[in-house]
Amino acid sequence: PDTHWSCLQSPSVPESKNSLNLLEIMGNFSYDDSNMTSLDYDAAPCHNQYCPFFQHVAPTFLAITCATAILGTGALLTTLVKRPHVWGWPQSRMLVAQLAVGMGLFTALLLPVAVGIRQGWWLGTGLCRLTHLLWHWSLFAQALLVGSGSCSTAWDRWDPRSRRLAVAVWAGALLLATPAALTSGTVGAPEMSCIRRSVDILSPAYLLHLALCLCLFLLLPAVLLAATLAMPRLRAGWEPGIGASWLFFGLWVPYGVGLAVDFLLHAQLLQPTCGTFEHFDYVLGLSEGLGVLHCCLGPAALLAARLC
Repeated sequence: PDTHWSCLQSPSVPESKNSLNLLEIMGNFSYDDSNMTSLDYDAAPCHNQYCPFFQHVAPTFLAITCATAILGTGALLTTLVKRPHVWGWPQSRMLVAQLAVGMGLFTALLLPVAVGIRQGWWLGTGLCRLTHLLWHWSLFAQALLVGSGSCSTAWDRWDPRSRRLAVAVWAGALLLATPAALTSGTVGAPEMSCIRRSVDILSPAYLLHLALCLCLFLLLPAVLLAATLAMPRLRAGWEPGIGASWLFFGLWVPYGVGLAVDFLLHAQLLQPTCGTFEHFDYVLGLSEGLGVLHCCLGPAALLAARLC
């Protein structure tokens, strides 16, 4: 398979084999060497100019988000230490502490990613794959923590049961993130870039990674919401605190939908139009940008839910 993928995995990939690659931390956006791809959809010229926009905006956005998230996570951890009595089920102190660790790990990756987008990726393939592994490990761990905290009192106290659950959540999230590392890689034309998908769209590794993302970003919140509506005990736990932790799902669900549509377009199960080609890149990029905001909005929401 062709491992040179465009900066957004858009409908143009089959026609644009030599497109330039950028770090795909907010998606892959497609263009040729002139920063403009022209395709014939119903004889209309189709121009995709997302890549220059992405290179210009993404580093600044990630840097600002990183700085804000550091302040928010620091305030959250300080509150956990100095005011432990304000935390109780369904948002116990240990659950919030682990969510803070997950958001902190995610935040730590934003600055090197921003530098990689701006200046090119020079840290090698191994660190590229490690970055994607840690990126998804933090996301998947947070999804599992929010899910387990929404339907179980296991986090209400720190005992052998909750410690075993914590080990299972973090080990399981690391295992689920492994396909993300296997599908990522580096390309070097015209400059070195670290891309999320360096394998074919129908490769087993990518299909597994996509299925895991859809399960955790779409299926898991849907199942939890249905269970909450059906069970009075879970509905009783829907106080401001649990709603704050569910902000994670609210911010990442649009990206899950975008990944599903992106796959359908690449697998040609949906027929792209000129408008799709020109605008879907922005939709997918903005949806991932919305998800990235969880690391700075999450701490603020958790603090507001308990202290206000």
